Formats: sequence, structure tokens, C-alpha cells
Amino acid sequence: MFRTAAMMQPYLFPYLGYFQLIAASDHFVLGDDLQYVKASWINRNRILVSGQAALITFPLRKGAQSERINQRWLCDGFEQEANKILRTLTLAYGRAPYQAETLPLITEILLNPERNLARFIEHSIRRLCDHLQIETPISLGSEMGLPERMDKQERVVRITQRLGAERYLNPIGGLDLYCPSYFDAHGLQLRFLRMDDLTYPQFGKPFVPALSIIDVLMFNGRDATHALLGHHSLIEGRPQALTLQQA
Repeated sequence: MFRTAAMMQPYLFPYLGYFQLIAASDHFVLGDDLQYVKASWINRNRILVSGQAALITFPLRKGAQSERINQRWLCDGFEQEANKILRTLTLAYGRAPYQAETLPLITEILLNPERNLARFIEHSIRRLCDHLQIETPISLGSEMGLPERMDKQERVVRITQRLGAERYLNPIGGLDLYCPSYFDAHGLQLRFLRMDDLTYPQFGKPFVPALSIIDVLMFNGRDATHALLGHHSLIEGRPQALTLQQA
């Protein structure tokens, strides 16, 4: 077996595949020092409301476009925003079979007094991993001592090597962005995680896929969600993949 590393931007309550990636790696890195991207999944996600996907957004203080994730802050008065989100979740999942098991965890996460965005998300990811019994060690990109600006492929290669890993694992969405030959030249394997097509009952209505882990936990509970972590496959990259530009 190859010792496997993975890295992702810190996302708030990401979808199941994010946790599959963490569980499938031997060491996971939260890219807290990567640039914040507006309208991404960093500070928002989707839940189920009346049978449809609906966004929940965590408002931020105004910041410069060039700022890193760990330089952004949740908005002033975030306590009120957190309570609004909790009321939305309570109403949306009032009849969900595992609401009583899941809502206290989500409440604890949302009421965390930390206001730095990266640290707030880090706490949420660690708590969710604890809940799902994922034991993969988690480090921060800012702890790696890498230059702020460098090619993204070089960044993940350097991180993978620094962790003593021989394989880098990325979500399937990056299939056309990473070049296997670049990793081969550095003595590393490149693999992509593809989540299986999964469905589960959602109040008897047509299934809405790729929602937040909140939705998965509300309808499946901790034990069944833990079992879903292994429902994926690893595939090889495409030789013609594009080389990324500087971050």
C-alpha cells in the first residue's frame, strides 16, 4: 500500500465525498493558506428545504480579493446569523430520522466562538471527523512553510513529499487539472477519488444529490454515514491533463 496524502480548501459542512477523501488518505491537509474564492463552497453549502436544494451562507466581513482563507473573518454579529441557520435546519429537517442525533453536533459547531474563517472551519471539520470516527491526521497548509505564490502542482508535490507520502489523492473534479507525468517525474502516484452514485430516502421525494454532510447525517445517522465513506473508487489521471498556473 502507498502512503497517501490529500489536500483540500477548508469547506463548511462539505458533501460526503470530502469526508471520503479524508478517510481514504493517510494524512490530510487543509489548505487554509490558499486564496479565498468568492461564491465557492468555503463559506456556504446546500441543504434540503421542501424537497429542493437551498443555499446556507455564512456571511463574512469585507476583505480584499487577494486575501487568503486564513485572513478572512466571519461577520460581526455572527451569533445572530448562526441562530438563523439553526432555525432553518430545525425546520427543514424537523421530520428527519436522525435529527435528534445530528442537530446537537451542528449546534455545537455553529456556536463555536472562533471568528477566523479558517479556524472556524478547521474546528468543524475535526468535529465532524470525530463524529464519523475518521482518524486521519489533519494538518494545515500554513504549517508547511511553503512560499505564498507557487504553481499548484508544485505545491501539492512538495506537501506530499514533506509528509513522506508516495501518492497524492484528489477529488475527481480535478481530473483535467493535474498531470500524472508531472507527479511521475517526482516519484509520486496521482489518483482521483470518484464517489459512487449514492441515494437515500429524503422524505419520500425525488433524491437531491451532493448536498451538505448535514443532509447525509440527518437521513442516515452516524453509523450508516460512516459505512458510506468506503463507497468510492480510485482512478488514474489523464496524460493530457493541463498544468495549473500560479495560485
